[in-house]
Amino acid sequence: MIRVPSLLDLLILETGLGERDVRAIAATAPIRYKTYEIEKRNGGKRLISQPARELKALQRVIVNEVLDKLPVHPAATAYRPSLSIKDNAKPHTVSGAILKLDFKDFFPSLREVDWESYCKQHNIFETPEDIHLSSRILFHRKKTASTLRLAIGAPSSPTLSNVLMFELDTHISKLVASDGITYTRYADDMTFSAPRAWNLVGTLRKVRKLLRDTASPRLQLNTDKTVLVTKKYRRVVTGLVISDDQRVSLGHERKRLLRAAVYRFIQGKLSIREQARLAGNLAFAYSIEPEFIQRLEDRYGTSTITDIKRAPRLLQSSGDNQNR
Repeated sequence: MIRVPSLLDLLILETGLGERDVRAIAATAPIRYKTYEIEKRNGGKRLISQPARELKALQRVIVNEVLDKLPVHPAATAYRPSLSIKDNAKPHTVSGAILKLDFKDFFPSLREVDWESYCKQHNIFETPEDIHLSSRILFHRKKTASTLRLAIGAPSSPTLSNVLMFELDTHISKLVASDGITYTRYADDMTFSAPRAWNLVGTLRKVRKLLRDTASPRLQLNTDKTVLVTKKYRRVVTGLVISDDQRVSLGHERKRLLRAAVYRFIQGKLSIREQARLAGNLAFAYSIEPEFIQRLEDRYGTSTITDIKRAPRLLQSSGDNQNR
């Protein structure tokens, strides 16, 4: 664990702001957010709270100098520079049955009191004033609300969520390990896998009880998203398919769409923006299933795939010309 001698001095040093400016920003930090809604992929709307630029600067200092140095459980695979959704899916390739659970309102359920309790327990700061200062900078207050909560949209929220989940991730991992179950968590998505479905029979009940008995953080399951699948069905973990031969795959449908897009590129039917999007999708596909990209090169030619990869530079060049 780390110990921060003076958070105020750290913020002044790293941002170049004066003490008066830092204190002024922190004083109203919980309401320095622009809030708007975006459509969820599966329906409904997600509330995004974007912090003001000056608040983001303070949050990034705390991420770099404090949060990044705090422990994160190995089961947590989201928001970590060296890990991806493939790393979240890969531990489950050797199992037959998969149980997926989902936290309800994950970020907003993580509160100021959870962080303050964590700081006191691990002696992160030397004074109560610094704990209070960090809370105001890291947490958001909705209009008419009294509780400060983690905001979806703040650069500090992803890392802070992993930090606050460390002990719960530890408890869950130990809880299910005795049943031969593998556990990973990608943000609010929990995945449990085992050789047989019967290994997972009591997992939901055990996790529910653990959450009820845990005072901080206080989390609930979104039972509508509970899924149990075996090898008889298509097993998907964070959007990736677990194949019967124990590999992480893009899945047939995603690969079909990519092949179709490459063919449309060859026919000259993609705009520069669509080409750039295809280049990004191919880069993602390579990170998950590089052999699929090799098959595309064998089928359509290496030069074709190379030309697609140049598309983002063409888009940027086009944008630069329009701005002149």
